[in-house]
Amino acid sequence: MAPDYHTLLLAIGLSGFCLAGTLFASWLSSRLERFLLSWAIGIGLTVPAVAVYNAYVTRPDVLLGCLCFALQLASFSFIYGAAWRFRTGRPGRYRILAAFAVSTAFTLPFMVAGYSGLGFIAFNVLLAALLAMTAWEYWRSRAEAPLPLTGISLLYVLTTISFLLCALVLIHDGAWVLEGAPDNWAEDLNLIVAIVGITGIGAMSLALNQWRVAASNRREAMTDALTGLLNRRALFDRYGEKGVEAHAAVIAFDLDHFKAVNDRHGHAVGDAVLCAFARVMTGHAPAAAVAARLGGEEFALVLERVAPDRAMLLAELIRTDFSMQTIPADGDAVSCTVSAGVAFAEHERFSFDVLLNAADKALYLSKQEGRNRISQARERLRIA
Repeated sequence: MAPDYHTLLLAIGLSGFCLAGTLFASWLSSRLERFLLSWAIGIGLTVPAVAVYNAYVTRPDVLLGCLCFALQLASFSFIYGAAWRFRTGRPGRYRILAAFAVSTAFTLPFMVAGYSGLGFIAFNVLLAALLAMTAWEYWRSRAEAPLPLTGISLLYVLTTISFLLCALVLIHDGAWVLEGAPDNWAEDLNLIVAIVGITGIGAMSLALNQWRVAASNRREAMTDALTGLLNRRALFDRYGEKGVEAHAAVIAFDLDHFKAVNDRHGHAVGDAVLCAFARVMTGHAPAAAVAARLGGEEFALVLERVAPDRAMLLAELIRTDFSMQTIPADGDAVSCTVSAGVAFAEHERFSFDVLLNAADKALYLSKQEGRNRISQARERLRIA
């Protein structure tokens, strides 16, 4: 091996160390993003793997070769597991273990048996397979952050190709048994691509993490922390300027005597009542409906392209279901009712403010007439 080869190995080791440190620091700042930890472990394992391989290049030894293979396969198994967790949100430990077990089972026996060339062929093919699966996971997730995820996917694909070339050159040369580490143009290209890939993935991983942090902050700013529904700001951001289309409805809800629940049973029980209503409302609402907590015990449900009788029926179903809910409270059971007002935009686009105000007036009418009932807006709405 030429001295430049050792320099390239050193560059990969340093790049991997820096990227692993960056990913680990990113995980420390956002402990919920567990995929970053798996990713950091995977990249971090490349550092000892490169060090062992560098020793193998200088002094070929079966044990060094097996250790190098095991470390690198473990590294890429963790990287694949991180990609799986990134896309699905589910732990990838069993996939990591399965990938590592299968890949080592198909590579280490060749080294132990003395067929080092076949071992390197299998090693390169299995690394390429793990990288291809990793690229596929990120590619499937690209809708979340198109630019960085597309770039990361492409870099993994390029690295996959470079490992396949290493295997194909050995197959072409019939190198079933080697005196030492493979020494050909494909190996040199693979090291260069690996350096570029690690550097590019490092830069894009930072962009991806910032993208996720910003998206998380946006979600928190637009979501009611207690119920998980949209908050008032999010609702008006969605409909405030464009209004609602014809054949839309707004249902305004207000829990009856909610202050008495808080005063008698405490805010923890009051919060449980609010969450119970949110579950009932979203459980009956169509998939396309938009549910929000406006503040306190006030909620709203926006229905697009719905018949008036259907909106009234839906409001009644929610009212009836919620009145039958019981919430445990210090050995007692608390129940609550809800009043609602329904307003429609039957023929034209309407201002959301106008429609919500009409629903609020109908809600006030329900309160005046005894609560635990549904009222329909009576006034003629003005077109926005």
